[in-house]
Amino acid sequence: MNDVNKEERDPIEVVVADKSPLILAGLVQLFDQDDRFNLVATAADGERFIEAVDRLSFDVGIIGWNMPYLNGQGVLQALQKTENPPRIIVFTGNSAPDIPRQVMRFGGAGFCSKCDASTVLAETVLAVSEGRMVFPFMDLSRSGSDPFSGLTAREQELLASLARGRTNQQIAGDLTISLNTVKFHLKNLYGKLDVKNRAQAVACYLNASGNV
Repeated sequence: MNDVNKEERDPIEVVVADKSPLILAGLVQLFDQDDRFNLVATAADGERFIEAVDRLSFDVGIIGWNMPYLNGQGVLQALQKTENPPRIIVFTGNSAPDIPRQVMRFGGAGFCSKCDASTVLAETVLAVSEGRMVFPFMDLSRSGSDPFSGLTAREQELLASLARGRTNQQIAGDLTISLNTVKFHLKNLYGKLDVKNRAQAVACYLNASGNV
């Protein structure tokens, strides 16, 4: 059904922010040449990106992680105080393994490496615009004994939503699933993490992410 409507929907409105003029130029070319997207604005740093959020309405923001004045983490934290913020993808060449965890922890919707093909970024934007979260498969797994290694992609999404303070009803809306389905997944999630409630699940997640 989504395939049928894919060509009929409005272009996804995008704003990009990166400290590198070359990267910005490449992103402008990528999105200008693809009619699935409408590039609304560009920004050279995190502060200017936040200004764009205040001035403009758009669907997806693509930001660097290491930016002047306000880095990627700072942008994500600032957006937590914003009503109906755009969904954020961090697009970075920084290979530090913990960055995807931090992006998820601070409310990002996706992560994409600058080492990936441009088509990967475009597909990530499409997925995020549809309400999905896109992160490396091993993002929550550090070893075979790690309880996170047994989580499904959906359970990882729910855990990230819990860490962002989303209610069951909000999660259902975010993921376009029923409230009963949310409760079903949470029951399985709690069982795999050996916790009794959302507070314990979030504490477990934050401890594993190094944010406690």
